[in-house]
Amino acid sequence: MDTMRDRFISTTTRLLDEDPRLALVLAEISRDGFDAAQRRHPDRVINVGIREQLLIGAGGGIALTGMRPIMHTFASFLVERPFEQVKLDLGHQVTGGVLVSAGASYDWPAGGFTHMSPGDVALLDTLDGWTVHVPGHPDEAEGLLRKAVKGDDRVYVRLSNQSNATPHPVTGAGFQTVREGHGGVVIAVGPMLDNVLAATEGLDVTVLYATTVRPFDAAALRAATDGQRDASVVIVEPYLAGTSTTPATEALAEVPHRVLGLGVSRRELRRYGTIEEHLTAHGLDAAALRKQIAAFFRQ
Repeated sequence: MDTMRDRFISTTTRLLDEDPRLALVLAEISRDGFDAAQRRHPDRVINVGIREQLLIGAGGGIALTGMRPIMHTFASFLVERPFEQVKLDLGHQVTGGVLVSAGASYDWPAGGFTHMSPGDVALLDTLDGWTVHVPGHPDEAEGLLRKAVKGDDRVYVRLSNQSNATPHPVTGAGFQTVREGHGGVVIAVGPMLDNVLAATEGLDVTVLYATTVRPFDAAALRAATDGQRDASVVIVEPYLAGTSTTPATEALAEVPHRVLGLGVSRRELRRYGTIEEHLTAHGLDAAALRKQIAAFFRQ
């Protein structure tokens, strides 16, 4: 199976052929994958080099002309390093564009902490008007990307090397129910779904699957907790733990509830290791999730 990043390259190459409104702005990362697209569309495939602030600034300028820019690099260089440009050149200027990341929270451990971005979604939460997609499979990444390029809004598509075994439909923006129960609700975000399903096997809980986390699907969460023994919710995210606990709490403000956020801890892991070892260290493997989720629902 191809990776989400592979699918992004092949899908975007086709989209550039199909839609003359689209432009792609790169900062070295993935440039080899777009060689053919750059030869066919030299005026719409732009590599600014290792200049991430310029990456966003150029994208914002392209958007002001009425085009739809796709801006791509590692998450830490796409959201964190040029955050001022994201805030001003896109948000303050009220321009649209699609940010497509690679690297996620710990996808390339050998790259060190400079190439890890567990705080990207939380950082975008400080800004208004962003849609955030977190696909859990290459098919979902393609569907969400095709959806993102059609609009004029600001969209972040967060790609990962982690992938669930099978895709789910991404035709709507809401959370999907993949398992029903009566003893609580677990929201699995993107590539966390398979581990969550394994961790909750045999537990009387509802599992919701989220590939679009902003806007947060408050209605789906309220519907899932309606009729539960109590409104207890666990959110398992592949980035900073607790990122979505605030919108979940706001969604349930009118009923007594408890919310537990599981994800990447703030503690920096200073050994390279593998993706699987980082998952285990952050308590996001199936066995660790089982212990944490079961203990929370027993309280």
